[in-house]
Amino acid sequence: MAKQRFRRPARPAPTPAPPGRYLTQADRLHIADRLRENATVQAIATELGRSPSTISREIRRNGIPLRKDASRWAYRPHAAQARAEARRPRPKPGKISQNPRLRNYIQDRLTRRWSPEQIAAQLPRDFPEDLEMRVTHETIYQALYVQGRGELHRELARALRTGRARRRPHRHAARRQPRFATPMVMISERPTEAADRAIPGHWEGDLIVGPGHRSAIGTLVERATRFLMLVHLPEGGQKAEHFHQVLADTIQTLPSHLKRSLTWDQGTEMAGHGAFTLATEMPVYFCDPASPWQRGSNENTNGLLRQYFPKGTDLSAHGPDHLAAVAAELNNRPRKTLDWETPAERLAKLLTAS
Repeated sequence: MAKQRFRRPARPAPTPAPPGRYLTQADRLHIADRLRENATVQAIATELGRSPSTISREIRRNGIPLRKDASRWAYRPHAAQARAEARRPRPKPGKISQNPRLRNYIQDRLTRRWSPEQIAAQLPRDFPEDLEMRVTHETIYQALYVQGRGELHRELARALRTGRARRRPHRHAARRQPRFATPMVMISERPTEAADRAIPGHWEGDLIVGPGHRSAIGTLVERATRFLMLVHLPEGGQKAEHFHQVLADTIQTLPSHLKRSLTWDQGTEMAGHGAFTLATEMPVYFCDPASPWQRGSNENTNGLLRQYFPKGTDLSAHGPDHLAAVAAELNNRPRKTLDWETPAERLAKLLTAS
């Protein structure tokens, strides 16, 4: 009886490598062959392990119309490969690097703490006839953030409000935990004229606070114009027994028609809101718990102010004159929500009209 021979099991066929990002010459030859066989785009995509949209886009971008029937396309794989390779070289020279005048304009505004979106919107206003002085805010961000482009000085990224050298996704702000326990008039009872921002004189207020809550700055933003006032608080001035009086002294500098209402969150610093209203004849409305969007203008402005007063720093070091200078700089910065007018310009217009 012949001995039975044992054979080693056959090796499994190697798993084909996944397709790369770009179509290859072999892929394009396969597409051309299958198109001549009237295969569908779906079938070709399945055979190549690609998305059907990749195949249809390749045929559309790198094919050529037939001479006798322009509505039909011919696909030539070698010509398609040449077109794709000609389109691929990177990096292309950036518009900012090619235009020194544009680059200097952008760099000057960045050092003045303008945002890229403000710069992009101001260019057509300053150069209405010069189409070369146009750029999108995304192009400015790319010139700052993309490594190796060298279109703008890298250190200018520090002038952005985030101060970051790279872009990060937005995160949800931490919700406020303290609740205001004394009787309040809630925001739901605030006049509708305050909600639609039609009439100036309705303000939103808050505090930006230093480390350990040992120092603070009061912020007041007028809803219709986004005009900002900063309240200097000496050491301990944010405590309820002192704060309402300091805030009242600031509000009293306004004309009567700009003292219509004040909206605040439920922070304990406003425990003396009754005395404040009595001194100023200005009602105070309180937001719902954990609802910062109900003071959206103030929340946004507090974010802008952190560029001047970083978190973790002692805010008592900033005197009234410095606070006035910071407020003036922000009030003379164009805003997208004001059709790129400044808060100072918009307030002056409303006061003139009234």
